[in-house]
Amino acid sequence: MRQIRIGDITIDAVIEREGPWRRPQDFFPAYDEAVFQRHLPSMAPEVFDAALGMMVITYQTFVVRTPHHTILVDTCTGEHKGHPPPFDFPGKERWRNELFALGIGFDKVDYVFCTHLHIDHTGWNTTLRDGRWVPTFPNAKYIFHKNEYAVWEAEHARGANPPGTVFRDNCLPIVEAGQALLVDDDYALDDTITLTPTPGHSPCHCCVNIFSRGRRAVVTGDMMHHVIQCREPDWSPRVDWDPKQAAVSRRKFLSSVVDTDTLILPIHFPNPTAGRVTADGARFNYRFQRD
Repeated sequence: MRQIRIGDITIDAVIEREGPWRRPQDFFPAYDEAVFQRHLPSMAPEVFDAALGMMVITYQTFVVRTPHHTILVDTCTGEHKGHPPPFDFPGKERWRNELFALGIGFDKVDYVFCTHLHIDHTGWNTTLRDGRWVPTFPNAKYIFHKNEYAVWEAEHARGANPPGTVFRDNCLPIVEAGQALLVDDDYALDDTITLTPTPGHSPCHCCVNIFSRGRRAVVTGDMMHHVIQCREPDWSPRVDWDPKQAAVSRRKFLSSVVDTDTLILPIHFPNPTAGRVTADGARFNYRFQRD
């Protein structure tokens, strides 16, 4: 994704992995081959690898630089976590190298926003040092939704998976280091960064709004994973905490931004990633920004 400017704010993408990743029939319980094939011609070619029959999925972090702060939104899977497949892919150093190429050292990050606390959105929160997981960004405050944190804390205590080791390795060390801010739905960093609650994929999933000079962009986390969910908003993935609530949140959000100039930044959409939502009856289209 090329650098995006929203008023006085710049947004860059730092990529951990990209390319064909999952078959839609394995990911969406409501998948219908005829429906998917009907929509395929209206979707951008970047989003599906027809030869492999796989969706093209990117894992990336958005780097948001305001006049006052350097902010990361979601931190992919991270290094040395011992994750099972498919999260054990090699080449994790790409993420670190791309961040440094932007001129951002770990000590230069002021805030880390996590749209939710899943395995592929919290990984670089922590780094292994002398056998302990410690915050990667020593000067940053990490923004966690307090009720999301409480749910995963309880799930971790009873040995559930998710969160598996994700809470222990990626989240708990942040709280223990005193670097976490546990916030409500209405949290606002300032007049440039706020939250929109979109629960369902996780208990208290939130999108991150970015405002400047009358313009708006939204990092949508896992509110949607693939463009097909604009065409079929009720297609919720198997990994959702509450698939029905996720579909309600997705339709509500898409309805709120349809045919506006709001720029959408989904974590898992491939390059060019950013785009806008247009109307198509009861469905929606996603149009990548290409200029």
